[in-house]
Amino acid sequence: MASRSLSRLALAASGVLLTSLLGGTATAQAADTPVFWRVPATATQAQALAAAGFDVEEGDGGSVDVVGGQAVAAKLRALGYRPSYFDTVYKELPARTESLATDTFYGGYRTVTAQENHLAQVASAHPDLATKYTIGQSWKKVKGQGGHDIQAICLTKKQAGDCTLSTTSTKPKFFLMAQIHARELSTGELAWRWIDYLADGYATDATAKSILDTTEVWVVPIANPDGVDIVASGGNSPKLQRKNANNSRGGCSGTNIGVDLNRNSTFKWGGDSNSACAETYQGVSAGSEPEVQALEKLARAIFPDQRGTGNNDPAPATAKGTMITLHSYGNDIIIPWGFTQATSPNDAQYRRLGAKYSASNGYLVGTNEETVGYDTSGTTDDFTYGELGVASVTFEVGGSSGTCGGFLPKYTCVDSTFWPKNKGALVAAAKAAAAPYQQ
Repeated sequence: MASRSLSRLALAASGVLLTSLLGGTATAQAADTPVFWRVPATATQAQALAAAGFDVEEGDGGSVDVVGGQAVAAKLRALGYRPSYFDTVYKELPARTESLATDTFYGGYRTVTAQENHLAQVASAHPDLATKYTIGQSWKKVKGQGGHDIQAICLTKKQAGDCTLSTTSTKPKFFLMAQIHARELSTGELAWRWIDYLADGYATDATAKSILDTTEVWVVPIANPDGVDIVASGGNSPKLQRKNANNSRGGCSGTNIGVDLNRNSTFKWGGDSNSACAETYQGVSAGSEPEVQALEKLARAIFPDQRGTGNNDPAPATAKGTMITLHSYGNDIIIPWGFTQATSPNDAQYRRLGAKYSASNGYLVGTNEETVGYDTSGTTDDFTYGELGVASVTFEVGGSSGTCGGFLPKYTCVDSTFWPKNKGALVAAAKAAAAPYQQ
């Protein structure tokens, strides 16, 4: 990723450009329209900025990206940082948005309702292949404020004992999870396409048939449905909600409410932010959020415990199961550990497995330190690997800039770029599920 900065004159022009993309007057929207600011910062400074409530994302070569409008840039300058404009957050919309399908937004991205209907349709159309599960409830539903069930689908050519929430079933399992960070739009769409590729392709595609004949594929396409509701409520200007909808602490407002579900898992929880309004707020305790409880309950129900309790206890070569959690952005394949800069006891095996994934998508394989540049505690992939020994990684889908970059890439990028690049990587993960540490 190459950094680029603009002069003050070009920055002012960029505000007009942003306004033209979103609609409205330049003077009204330029100042508060969020953009990506490239900020020179060390890893320690990046952590401090995040702790101070800035929306800090992956950068490049000694810098980070901070999301916000002109007021955020002014706050950074007041603290002695040197932010420079890097890229837009919102991308150009199709010329005709009124022709989009129902339950879509921002050029075609699906709402939670559309995703729920899709799972029901797949299960109904393919009863020999698909089983839909409700694995828990969102925070708002638990509180009686609307909300959603957390839904999963299991895909396999069903035989006795398949897709039955069992740790002893015969077939190995690949678990794909998406949109735990609500604003990372492309990830739920990739899960949708993966489900359709397997279910619709079983009858005609030899690879899809081979996977479902031998493997259970579990998918949670929307892990944070309340958050996705908030994002979608912005329509063609999606709200940048990352966390869930838990507004019970801190007096936070807007998209600052919520708990970061990818910092709330029970394995090695406690190293991220205690500030309720921060984007990486970890919650009041490990596994405090119902969405995380649902995901961990599912993982424990389908994967046996295959690893010791020590940080240096490797998963044995005989361990089964693969897991990918989809995020954006960065074009990275992030391998454990997240909570520490130390490499995992299966580091060599992870790098070989990651190379198989990267052969399709071309992403950089490495630890947090080698990719995003900062530690992350209480993450879902640290949990499934650290607690259960499942070969678990994070994909950061998409680049940091351009039409297909950032959290809100143009919808057409899903089919033009993200799915073609990642289809083979997901196939590789499914094929590796029987023996991931022997690749």
